Amino acid sequence: MDIKDGRTVKGVNFVDLRDAGDPVELADAYSKAGADELVFLDISATEQKRKTLADLVYKVGEKINIPFTVGGGISSVEDVDVLLKNGADKVSINSSAVKNPQLINDLVAKFGSQCIVVAIDAKRIDGKWKVHLVGGKVPTELDLFVWAKEVEERGAGEILFTSMDHDGTKNGFANEALAHLSNTLNIPIIASGGAGAIHHFTDTFKEGKADAALAASVFHFKEIEIKELKQELKSEGIPIRL
Repeated sequence: MDIKDGRTVKGVNFVDLRDAGDPVELADAYSKAGADELVFLDISATEQKRKTLADLVYKVGEKINIPFTVGGGISSVEDVDVLLKNGADKVSINSSAVKNPQLINDLVAKFGSQCIVVAIDAKRIDGKWKVHLVGGKVPTELDLFVWAKEVEERGAGEILFTSMDHDGTKNGFANEALAHLSNTLNIPIIASGGAGAIHHFTDTFKEGKADAALAASVFHFKEIEIKELKQELKSEGIPIRL
């Protein structure tokens, strides 16, 4: 769930955002519908130089009984401490990790790798995947695969890779890039960006070798039901908890 100004939003290629509902109510609904985990990303937090709202985390934690990750505007050990104490199971860092890679090491040393997720937003520029910061607004020269390897070496427990080219398009995940990440890394890779049909999930587990798949609009706007999706994945031989 992308959060902006306390509301769940969804766009296409990181722009043209539209309202998708109250995040606490959605979290409760998804938990009851059978989602395995939830991810809350405050997409305006870094841009507006403010912290992810700890009270939202607390309200979500009171409502649901599945793991959830929170990201957006996290730049210190103190930020993470507050979020975990308010109920988050994991935290996700993105722009702050690129600007200060030592932050990954510091967080892992303090809290353990199991709760430190590094999110990477990237898009293809001249045939190469380049990392972008601040909700996809600031391009860098940093190569996706080089950065992902460094993230792993610094101790992060998972990588959440969002293809900006695929985000919101509903044309499928970036399976070629995902497979390359999976083949070169030893930590779990979460696929994000592009889900539009049930077979896209099957494809990203089989072709993209993703360990998990994240989607938003297809669930927010009830285009795919979680129960139906999980049953289809199981019928395709993909290990899934029903």
